[in-house]
Amino acid sequence: MGTAVEQLSYVKGAETPPLSEKTIGAALEAAAREWGEREAVVSVHQNIRWTYAELNERADALAAGLLALGLKPGDRLGIWSPNNAEWALTQFATAKAGIVLVNINPAYRLSELEYTLNKVGVSALVTPERFKTSEYAAMVETLAPEIAVSDGPLDATKLPYLKHVIQIGGAARPGWRQFDDVAGLAGGAERKALAEIGGTLDCGDAINIQFTSGTTGLPKGATLSHRNILNNGFFVG
Repeated sequence: MGTAVEQLSYVKGAETPPLSEKTIGAALEAAAREWGEREAVVSVHQNIRWTYAELNERADALAAGLLALGLKPGDRLGIWSPNNAEWALTQFATAKAGIVLVNINPAYRLSELEYTLNKVGVSALVTPERFKTSEYAAMVETLAPEIAVSDGPLDATKLPYLKHVIQIGGAARPGWRQFDDVAGLAGGAERKALAEIGGTLDCGDAINIQFTSGTTGLPKGATLSHRNILNNGFFVG
């Protein structure tokens, strides 16, 4: 499913150090092998510390769980959340499964959320119940009241692409799935499928969509690849 490098156009400049041609999943797996016991994710406000080995294992489990939900490579999963460990984990998991993570501004309100989810066809949404003055769950249920009586994939008039809503923490809500339960949905078939998908991914594949600020019009989705994200992180770091 990859795009051949020779088909892409790049501005050439300094050639050292060379750009990484790994996928995000391959980079995480390499880090887990080399520095497995070193800390990879630290979320102080959640009292969470994960090593590279733990992060890799959790990412595999979540990725397989997303496949068990019915998501497939190329599908879009939105995350509407402040910074937390689950945010980082979701990016690695979606990258491993070939699912495109859509970053949704945590300050968005109803109209902006509806526009974003429909603009890029988000089929699953990960979000906490609330953050500060933003009542995320209430806004989702306002746009998709059908979720209260949904016992399977969501069928919402205003959000026709959205099929699953996954809640980070908080009390259980009708029609919602708990984030911590998704990994447990996977079995051997999904684990095998995940390994097969990993062998087809290319560093040029789309893996993330970030929306512009929309100062002169509606926000526009900018698509990033494994190569974009890995090399940006490397050179910034």
